[in-house]
Amino acid sequence: MTRDMATPAQDMTAPGPVPVVLAGARGHGRWHLANLRRLQDRGRVRLAGVCELEPLTAGELAGAGFHDEELPAQSDDFGALLDSTGARIAVICTPIQTHTGLALTAAARGVHLLLEKPPAATWADHARMTAGVEGAGVACQVGFQSFGSHALPAIRDLVRTGAIGNVTGIGAAGAWVRDDAYFRRAPWAGRRRLGSTDVVDGVLTNPLAHAVATALDLACRGRAEDLRSIETELFRAHHIEADDTSSVRITTTGGLPVTVAVTLCAEQAGEPYVIVHGERGRITFWYKQDRVLVQRAGHGPEETVHGRTDLLENLVDHLERGTPLLAPPACTGAFMRVVEAVRTAPEPAPLPAGAWETRYDGPGCGARRVVPGIDALVASGAESLALFSELGAPWARVSEAATP
Repeated sequence: MTRDMATPAQDMTAPGPVPVVLAGARGHGRWHLANLRRLQDRGRVRLAGVCELEPLTAGELAGAGFHDEELPAQSDDFGALLDSTGARIAVICTPIQTHTGLALTAAARGVHLLLEKPPAATWADHARMTAGVEGAGVACQVGFQSFGSHALPAIRDLVRTGAIGNVTGIGAAGAWVRDDAYFRRAPWAGRRRLGSTDVVDGVLTNPLAHAVATALDLACRGRAEDLRSIETELFRAHHIEADDTSSVRITTTGGLPVTVAVTLCAEQAGEPYVIVHGERGRITFWYKQDRVLVQRAGHGPEETVHGRTDLLENLVDHLERGTPLLAPPACTGAFMRVVEAVRTAPEPAPLPAGAWETRYDGPGCGARRVVPGIDALVASGAESLALFSELGAPWARVSEAATP
């Protein structure tokens, strides 16, 4: 399976910067705004419009480098903004539960997509979005930025040439720090649902989703049909609905275990990573840094740092030259099976009061909850491919198993 669609969605419009509308320009959307500025300076795109409930102020736009005659049109009506600007690409960085509806709005107008992760809140929404995009003949790129890392093909080459022998499993670990204010940043933050609408804003499915998706990309190129079972252990130290400290083990149809252990309650923030375990060695990939460490029998440690292709730039190249997409929806199917397993699992178990403590040592010195010993436990999960309950965590219950 190639990463691209069967027929490249080449855009045959006049040459020049591709007009782009950004939906969601605050929060993480600020990163996209800065990236659009970078690509506009290179002549690749033009920020034609911004869709926000409250328009960006002149100061916010100036802070991102947009001034005077470069100011984009603004509206809270996404469809109307696409129509009035003639946008060819829409970047969607809005609340999770809005992704599918906005993606289909763009697809219906023939507008190509860069859709932030997670691409949808449910498997059904993901399937509906994928069908709509394919039916409209537009290109869709999902915002797993790690899929643009040149380290991924390098790791696959190492595995293919037998550098670490037969692969025995893949582990991933993420230990991040988030204070109480993080879960108050938006009405949907830390929620599993809003009323009857699924949100699924948990540690596995949103903040550390890259750990899950990158591990699955290395295990099975992200194909949903290659998963046999999913075991989840979902916990929360914070007073939220969703999970903030969890482990999951996915088993592929070929019997390969993929275990991810993550937390937002770390003692100290660390760089998340993926380990490819082999019979004769291991490959560790710090995916935010594009850094790879190879450790194998008969060789000293070999560390390399790789480049990265920006996903929006890759989407423009796809439209202009037929370059294969790096993160099409089909390559996020396995990840979405994990989202669905998390969504349908029992509610995350609250950790007992003695399992966490409050500290004020994070960024901004706001209150945050810390699970003592969790940093080592997360690392052990990636190392041993075991779930929290199997590692002896006193607060961990027996895992919930699901069949995709």
